[in-house]
Amino acid sequence: MGRSTDKDPASGGDQAARVREMFTHIAHRYDLMNSLMTGGQDVRWRQEVIRRAALLPRARILDLGAGTGYLAREALRQQPACRPVAADFTLKMMQVGKERTPDSRLDWCGADALRLPFPDETFEAIVSGFLLRNVGDLPGALREQYRVLKPGGRMVALDTTQPKRTLLTPLINVHLNIVIPHLGRLVTGVREAYVYLPESTRAFLNAEDLAAEMVAAGFHGVSFRRLMLGTIAIHWGRRKDKG
Repeated sequence: MGRSTDKDPASGGDQAARVREMFTHIAHRYDLMNSLMTGGQDVRWRQEVIRRAALLPRARILDLGAGTGYLAREALRQQPACRPVAADFTLKMMQVGKERTPDSRLDWCGADALRLPFPDETFEAIVSGFLLRNVGDLPGALREQYRVLKPGGRMVALDTTQPKRTLLTPLINVHLNIVIPHLGRLVTGVREAYVYLPESTRAFLNAEDLAAEMVAAGFHGVSFRRLMLGTIAIHWGRRKDKG
């Protein structure tokens, strides 16, 4: 949980360079940490993301901020005749994913979420896992996804969100600020990456505000479902049909 395409690496963003280096170091343990942090629930969440993408045979789907390509592989599992592209700006993450599960049906692409290297109206679906909170220009990233979606195409995003304050808030904070950084250090040897996770979560929007950003970018039928005590949400919307 936590790759970033904060700024295009070619544009010189210091944060982007720091985050890319950080996740290059944890690439081999990235999926394991996601499973440990979520108690294995991330598998079901990603399955739901692809179900909500409603893929038809031959549909082109973009897994943006793909990391090791988990969502793209899940798309192939649910719809073997789809045509997925896994895109990320951390090349090591994609290299690890490609080595682990080579599949000739899956294309890989280095890409910046703010300047996608695809023509307008390319994909029937765009999915992402733990991407949006990390981009340096959220409205710009959403507009780019809208641009490369075909009319009627679906966008589905899984991400951390700010939870509402409840009686469980102190326990959530302990998990985010103490348990996850220590677990990250033990499993990956890179504590910084899992200090970054709660920091970026605190700085991100709540589920309602993220939905509003999607509407502002042009998406229709926007809705969301909270998960894991409100610390995670799946958001979805679609590009309006022509006419």
